Amino acid sequence: MAKTTTATGLPKGFRDAGQGWPELARLPHPPHRLPFLGDVLGASRHTPLQDTLRYARALGPVFRRKAFGKEFVFVWGAREVADLADEARFAKHVGLGVANLRPVAGDGLFTAYNQEPNWQLAHDVLAPGFSREAMAGYHPMMLAVAGRLTDHWDRALAAGHAVDVPGDMTKLTLETIARTGFGHDFGSFERTRPHPFVTAMVGTLGYAQRLNTVPAPLARLLLRGAARRNAADIAYLNSTVDDLVARRRTAAGDGDLLDRMLATAHPVTGERLSARNVRRQVITFLVAGHETTSGALSFALHYLSRHPEIAARARAEVDAVWGDAESPGYDQVAKLRYVRRVLDESLRLWPTAPAYAREAVEDTVLAGEHPMRRGAWALVLTAMLHRDPEVWGPDAERFDPDRFEPGAVRSRAPHTFKPFGTGARACIGRQFALHEATLVLGLLLRRYTLVPDPAYRLRVTERLTLMPEGLRLRLERRPAPVGTGASAAVPDPPSAEPRCPVRRAGD
Repeated sequence: MAKTTTATGLPKGFRDAGQGWPELARLPHPPHRLPFLGDVLGASRHTPLQDTLRYARALGPVFRRKAFGKEFVFVWGAREVADLADEARFAKHVGLGVANLRPVAGDGLFTAYNQEPNWQLAHDVLAPGFSREAMAGYHPMMLAVAGRLTDHWDRALAAGHAVDVPGDMTKLTLETIARTGFGHDFGSFERTRPHPFVTAMVGTLGYAQRLNTVPAPLARLLLRGAARRNAADIAYLNSTVDDLVARRRTAAGDGDLLDRMLATAHPVTGERLSARNVRRQVITFLVAGHETTSGALSFALHYLSRHPEIAARARAEVDAVWGDAESPGYDQVAKLRYVRRVLDESLRLWPTAPAYAREAVEDTVLAGEHPMRRGAWALVLTAMLHRDPEVWGPDAERFDPDRFEPGAVRSRAPHTFKPFGTGARACIGRQFALHEATLVLGLLLRRYTLVPDPAYRLRVTERLTLMPEGLRLRLERRPAPVGTGASAAVPDPPSAEPRCPVRRAGD
């Protein structure tokens, strides 16, 4: 069985930093702190992550923020984050934002507490579903869903319309995880509006985010209407998944994740997932399995549209590796090494899961400097770790896929790139997400030239995960590649895409 550290006997619910950090007063906090309200002056409840990035730059690698009587410690320095990755002393902490999702996801893989046995059971039962053999089996279905996306984009191009990148990437990734994992089709590309499942999912994520920004004693009053909508959203998610599972119980699938959940016993204990836990795992995969990947693809497409020389280099690689094959084989996707660097660099600047929490499983001292009691926790600010100038250089805000050239990767300290979390509780589906996203970027680069709106400036919307807001691109159809092998690479001439001289992270 996979090993994770448990932490039993700790108090339930939110644990204030004052309970676990004996020398909390030494940590800097934003200026102008108000009694009870805390560090709220100038803060936006809509962009708490981006606010925190601003404070991180001013306050340093370990700092604290207080809001409505709750105090949090944030960590982003490479040395401290590497120490928090020590599985002997630290484990995943189900932080406030994630805990707010437990009414819908319960003890699913993402939201389970370490001491809940269903996490270990589900992990061990489902891990083979992400083996290389299983991934190769998902590949044809990923191609089929990507074909629905390109058909949709071809129609938009023929009509002279720009495409809604975040909306279409959400459709793509929802259909991909639904088809590959659960044999279900939401019909997203046949709809003019998002599927109700997506609307309900966005509602639950937004409600969880709002709970973080409203004083707990007032939440029941101020969010009364939002709480009713959230209850309705959860009921819809539950009923959708219950119907999906009921259909599968009457007609076996082809060995996908749902079949594993329903039929596979733990290889050591012989235990099986309960019906209630199956529902929670399906919801977890449908939500987490598409929300973060759609954001990663959207950010990558934004940067490719703004950097034509990078898009040309990535496209030349696709043409060289895939040649004139109608569709790439599973092994050909892994050969798109530069396309993967584009994806990694997008995840560096905007990790769509922008933070994760770690708690001490014993009394310890973080990085030899900050005492922590057992149960004390910190929020690792991944989006700032990925911008640490001591790791990434003085141009850390610049988009540059060559940061992930093999020599550059080897030269960096471990634990400095963490878009999927860390340790035993890191994202179980990360290889699935990376294969899907690399495949889709390759297909889109081979088929289209991406034309940005010159007036657009990147805005990031926050709903626990991150997504570009209002991103629309125009498309130009490329001719089909001719020939195979390296000689088939046909990079676009410099004038094929509009140039953008600004290369900051927001462009």
